[in-house]
Amino acid sequence: MILAALILQAAAPQSAVDAERAFAAAAQAKGQWTAFRETAAPDAVMFQPGPVKALDWMKGKADPPKAVEWWPTESYVSCDGTLAVNTGGWKRPNGTVGYFTTVWQRQADGGWKWVMDHGDVTNAPREKPLEPKIVRAVCGGIYVPSGNNDRISKVGSGLSKDTSLIWKWTVRADGSRDFSANIWNGNGMTQVVHDVVAAETP
Repeated sequence: MILAALILQAAAPQSAVDAERAFAAAAQAKGQWTAFRETAAPDAVMFQPGPVKALDWMKGKADPPKAVEWWPTESYVSCDGTLAVNTGGWKRPNGTVGYFTTVWQRQADGGWKWVMDHGDVTNAPREKPLEPKIVRAVCGGIYVPSGNNDRISKVGSGLSKDTSLIWKWTVRADGSRDFSANIWNGNGMTQVVHDVVAAETP
């Protein structure tokens, strides 16, 4: 049992960037929705365009002939290494480009599962660096999350066990949404990701 656990841990992606790259590679090798299903946490959320339970929405969904391509450009990791927010660019087979932001949660076996995924189209593609920028939260100090008083239609949020990385999405009554991630800098929280997605036009 110990040997099996060590083998599983060794095979698991060691960082959220590794997990993102393995996820993107699996989409090309196995199929887009197959890869999404295999890497999603049981309670994962995605947007179509409103928030949906990802595994329910993807159940039985056939893979497209060619998967979307994507790559991480930045990764923000909690001090304890249990939570990460990756953001980067994507390109569809038809040439459309955009960005994504994905929240990853480390699992008991040392691997990662994504708990939230969203994105939007952009006019120009995001750069594709050889190595993404990785920022880890400062260790030390205590952040106490405040209550949520937003008057919005839907909201989702999460934080690392040590509260050094927090994330939140909101969807308003008109269908517009935003996502933000904040990381602990030793004295306070610094916003490192802020995505704004306009409501879809009828």
